[in-house]
Amino acid sequence: MIESVRAHSDFHADWNVVDANGLTVTPGFIDVHSHADFGPFLHDDDTTKVLQGVTTEVVGNCGISLAPTTSERRTLLASAFEPRLSELEPSDGSFAQYLAAMDERGYVTNFAPLVGHNTLRIAALGMEAREPTDDELAQMGKMLEEALDAGAFGLSTGLIYPPGTFSVTSEIVALAERLRPNTLYTSHLRSEADALLEAVAEALHVGESTGTRVQISHHKAAGRSNWGKTRESLALIAAARARGVDVHQDVYPYLAGSTSLRAALPPEFHAGGAEATLARLRDDTALSKLAARIADGAPGFENLVKQAGYDGILIATTASGRFEGMTLSEVGHELAVDPFHALVHVLVQERLEATMTIFLMNEGDVERVITDAHTAIGSDGAYAGSGGKPHPRLFGTFPRVLARYVRERRTLSLGAAIHKMTALAAHIFRLPDRGTLAAGQIADIVAFDADTISDDLDYRDPVRAPKGIAWVMQGGRTVVQGHSYIGARNGERLRPAPA
Repeated sequence: MIESVRAHSDFHADWNVVDANGLTVTPGFIDVHSHADFGPFLHDDDTTKVLQGVTTEVVGNCGISLAPTTSERRTLLASAFEPRLSELEPSDGSFAQYLAAMDERGYVTNFAPLVGHNTLRIAALGMEAREPTDDELAQMGKMLEEALDAGAFGLSTGLIYPPGTFSVTSEIVALAERLRPNTLYTSHLRSEADALLEAVAEALHVGESTGTRVQISHHKAAGRSNWGKTRESLALIAAARARGVDVHQDVYPYLAGSTSLRAALPPEFHAGGAEATLARLRDDTALSKLAARIADGAPGFENLVKQAGYDGILIATTASGRFEGMTLSEVGHELAVDPFHALVHVLVQERLEATMTIFLMNEGDVERVITDAHTAIGSDGAYAGSGGKPHPRLFGTFPRVLARYVRERRTLSLGAAIHKMTALAAHIFRLPDRGTLAAGQIADIVAFDADTISDDLDYRDPVRAPKGIAWVMQGGRTVVQGHSYIGARNGERLRPAPA
């Protein structure tokens, strides 16, 4: 804990002195949008975030948490979102059991877990493309409340992903009504492209009708035809805030996103789970309909291929390691097929276990969102060890904000950027004792060289520690020195502040 913050003194009797000469010293960075949920279960320490100055991560985003589940649904949850879940010892699948298992393994960074709507839905009704029955909705609500009792910071949705994409707004409202005053609703919107404004309005409606706080995840306008829409979306959010909705958003500082390659498929292809999806991808009639669905751009799903083009989709990771670092157009050239059949080939050959980096955004929208006073910073990064060529945000999000948007483009002042990464993030997620350097706060501290800090990464060469981090302290213990992680698992699971 920080005992005091005061002017420099040359008197350091009995103190352990840490050199910060010429450095910028700030609270530890808080990653408000992480997918490192499996990190504690890795054999090796996941240092991707702490090496860039992150001391706390909010996990369980985009409707995806590793619990709750049931013995009957465990395999389905693993195949949909986290194949490595099958490596863990079977358990009763409750959120409390999951937290206890993480606590036993230990944390590199501090964790603030959310519970995912997709996970709740799979536990209650699998991957069925329908609304839940009253009993199933009640089951989801009961599991949500059990997760909140166990220590979840709120409910997250990922409404472009199955089975969340099969839900209607009233289902989300019914669940959000069960949230507590100290928790919140976070959402990967139903659309970040053509229906962006309608999707923002839906998230705001959830907050306004239930009184719950709202966090809009990785806010963006995806696809060239939608560039500039953040003017209108931020105006909608500001208007809701003026009406009393407690709403914020987060952003990552890149023009490309990343997600599962299967997200390029329309909702109907996901109904029934992975095996049903693979069967459709092997059926000529279904493929003809899929090709037309993607090409004509008809409404009804987040058509990522339409928004990015095959040249704008880079294979990041695959189960076999093949095709990594290649665009779908390049894969098609290598296989002597058109890019559509390259997409199908990769999905089938890798049994859907493939991720993509997808180029969707423009600089104007990123800068507009990042400068908004209510925007925090999130990496949207997963965890180490997946191999391949993961999005560079996994290793460099926070240094990139300081390099590109503070030092190079002067979009943000240094103080504004640090506020977004620390105090604002702690305020949004009600993270106690974090986010500021003040007496009584936990001593999570990062020191960096403001003149040299950078991510120094490329989409085809993304696996490297950032530059310019001098040291990172967690709970008063130095855990990073330069590019070296020197700590044991010194993090902890945080608990929501009392209501």
